[in-house]
Amino acid sequence: MASYQELAVDLYELFQAFLQAPLYHLILELLLIVWIIRLLFFTKSYQLPVSDLTNKEKEELICEWQPEPLVPDVDENDPALNVYNNNLVTGKLGKYVTINDRECLNLATFNFLGIVGDPTIEEEAIKSLKKYGVGSCGPRGFYGTVDVHLELEKRLAQFMQCEEAIIYSYGFATIASAIPAYSKRGDVVFCDEGVNFAIQKGILASRSTVRYFKHNDMADLERLLIEQQNEDKKNLKKAKVTRKFIIVEGLYINYGDICPLSEIVELKFKYKVRIFLEESMSFGVLGHYGRGVTEHFGIPILHIDLISASIENSVGSTGGFCCGKSYIIDHQRLSGLGYCFSASLPPMLASSAIQSLKIMEENTGLFLKLKANSQLLHNELHSIKEIEVIGSPVSPIKHIQLTQSSGNRQEDSQRLQDIVDYAKTKGYAFTVARYLESEEHHLPPTSIRVVCNSSLTEKEIKDACFLLKQTFSSRTV
Repeated sequence: MASYQELAVDLYELFQAFLQAPLYHLILELLLIVWIIRLLFFTKSYQLPVSDLTNKEKEELICEWQPEPLVPDVDENDPALNVYNNNLVTGKLGKYVTINDRECLNLATFNFLGIVGDPTIEEEAIKSLKKYGVGSCGPRGFYGTVDVHLELEKRLAQFMQCEEAIIYSYGFATIASAIPAYSKRGDVVFCDEGVNFAIQKGILASRSTVRYFKHNDMADLERLLIEQQNEDKKNLKKAKVTRKFIIVEGLYINYGDICPLSEIVELKFKYKVRIFLEESMSFGVLGHYGRGVTEHFGIPILHIDLISASIENSVGSTGGFCCGKSYIIDHQRLSGLGYCFSASLPPMLASSAIQSLKIMEENTGLFLKLKANSQLLHNELHSIKEIEVIGSPVSPIKHIQLTQSSGNRQEDSQRLQDIVDYAKTKGYAFTVARYLESEEHHLPPTSIRVVCNSSLTEKEIKDACFLLKQTFSSRTV
């Protein structure tokens, strides 16, 4: 009897709640009930369309159907393929490189400090190889963390004078993983149109709104920041949760020039944005101690929110690293895809990088020699009338472009390749800069990329430039 009374009380309270409910709430519930009834009893089940074709006609259609190719057809005589096939390297990529059994002076690879082949580095690598084996075969979070990884991160943080550093096993994946770890859909990225391909892919993976500004044009960057500021005023609620980033390279691989970091930092504080600085080409190159573009301009590193760099160039190892404040770096250990899911850096390469850092710390004269060689190369190349030299005087990367283009990119590229091939027969290794032309956001002009290092002598640089001068003068370009 008591249970019936409780049921009656519950029904009464339910009825009272129904009467007290807002009218719009009752209407919404009624519509939902009607929609459910319609869905259950009045919706016709989907039926496949009946085909009038006979079995023979169906077989003929199946035989005639041709799937689209997985990749587009590529001509076997494509210049890019010929370059790869005709430039087989044997031996070390040091000051000299052996290409197709011909020894050449290396002016093509990014061995800026001449560290490749250093006997002390090779000795450390061999010791590590005997102790740890070749690879880790596991990501950092799954038994892939070895003590030398932690030591390398500590040494990098100390070298860059940051709170913490994190290492990746692949240089390209470093910045490509770091960007989407912080910038998400709905955030806004202001990016130099001349950035490298890894940055472009990182921005694409982030699904953020990207606004490119003209290369090293701070007026154009500020114009975009003002536009964003005006847009934020229209929706203050959205602006509070929208993160904004400026992404630049310290030293641009595609142009050989340096970003105007002082002006970028001013814009950062003026418009309340964050700075991501990619220093793969400037780390171990710029600054008195090789700390990069922040040291070059004398800017406190704490003004930069995140620094990313490869250790595949000046350091002569493999992989990359990010450094900054501890809470920023720790976020990557959970969100950096290249860190979480890739096998960790082989221990012997981590040991090699540690030894390279020791060399950089103990021999700061390497950076002065590299700067002097870069300046000499810049001056010598500028004496060649038939070319235009792109790059900062203190940059070890120079791009040689034709002063008179044919208007056909492939034809210009082939002309430059002919010059590179001729120089190789004379014992000098240069390279034509290559790009994924169909995927680059802003395709740079075709050029010969010339890279100097600290191990080159004054005579070697002058002789190389004299050869280029003779070659360009004797050929109609």
